[in-house]
Amino acid sequence: MSRGRGNSPPHEPKEIESSPVQAEDEATIGMARTKAFVDNYLPALLGQAWYLVSTQFHAIVEQHGLSVLEWRVLSTLASDGAMTISALAQTTVSKQPTVTRLLTRLEAQRYVERSTSLDDRRYTLVRVTPTGRRLVGGLVALAEKHEREILAPFEAKKIEALKEVLRELIDRHSPRN
Repeated sequence: MSRGRGNSPPHEPKEIESSPVQAEDEATIGMARTKAFVDNYLPALLGQAWYLVSTQFHAIVEQHGLSVLEWRVLSTLASDGAMTISALAQTTVSKQPTVTRLLTRLEAQRYVERSTSLDDRRYTLVRVTPTGRRLVGGLVALAEKHEREILAPFEAKKIEALKEVLRELIDRHSPRN
């Protein structure tokens, strides 16, 4: 039985040789497709925007002696009122065990307090204390100023449309829905 040219069986595909220029063109086309994909892929865009918009403010939070998660937890409680630990974890985009450990530290510092829900005793509610509210009060004002500066180049209609779409995405993809 003849095996064709060389030692490879006739049914195996032979590698097609390409010139260095052709290989480079194919690589460039592949990279261009990848770049176009990443440039238009919603999770990538959201991640980039989040990082660029929040990095400066996170530095301010840390200068005030809080971690970013402490800030998220305290500012959420200050604005939303008492909530369950699971709702707090979801709102702050954190894992529940991480939030529970953080709450233990914040409670020891008297920034938050926990109580059993009167509606359903299986749930623990967390609320910010006056001390915790004072701690984040100034940071909330700085966060609002930071947001105004970032959004200043945009029309009010565009800002509201952006926030509306983001809220709808969150509502549609929240685990509770």
